[in-house]
Amino acid sequence: MSIPSRRSVVFGFGALATAGFAATAPAFAQQTNPQVAEVERYFNGIRTLQARFVQSNPGGTVVQGTLSVRRPGRMRFEYDPPSQLKIVADGSQVTMWDIPNRDFGQWPIGWTAASFLVREPLVLQGGDLAVEKVERTDGMLQLTMSQAKKPQEGKVIVRLSENPMVLRGWTIIDNRNQRVDVSLNGLQTGLQLADSLFKYDGPDAGQIRRGAN
Repeated sequence: MSIPSRRSVVFGFGALATAGFAATAPAFAQQTNPQVAEVERYFNGIRTLQARFVQSNPGGTVVQGTLSVRRPGRMRFEYDPPSQLKIVADGSQVTMWDIPNRDFGQWPIGWTAASFLVREPLVLQGGDLAVEKVERTDGMLQLTMSQAKKPQEGKVIVRLSENPMVLRGWTIIDNRNQRVDVSLNGLQTGLQLADSLFKYDGPDAGQIRRGAN
């Protein structure tokens, strides 16, 4: 899995807009949509979740692992061996590290496409994420979202089953039109998740970049 593909799972909004997210959404998102309101209620009712994920990357590679979320602001993507990639949000920033590939990076969580998972509250009508499209495909409710101020930076398509509503995955499309698909299974909510899951537990960043043991 290439470095751009690894980062796209959460950093799909292309240039990682330095201005952050906009304060208001375009007129479409400001209109009341009962389906969008239901999705808002679903996410805002979640405190914790954990699920297995399968990630399909540009170029055809497929990886999997475990996703853990504690709202607000905390999430962890832990990839199965042989990958040593880990992505952790601690409430304010996201840290990604992969020791064998000497890769390390940190970004404010507000710059990440997957921040919809941990925003508190999640506002999709009149907020800084704009819902461009709501549709049903293959029995799933799909919401296509972008930054309200900079929709050209990329999109996130969130997929949910209905009755009951359950998050099933998402697709990130960056500003180069590259896609990363994430599918979830075995999703559980309301779990007690340890604080340590959401803290950086890797070696010093300099050691990672130098390839030191």
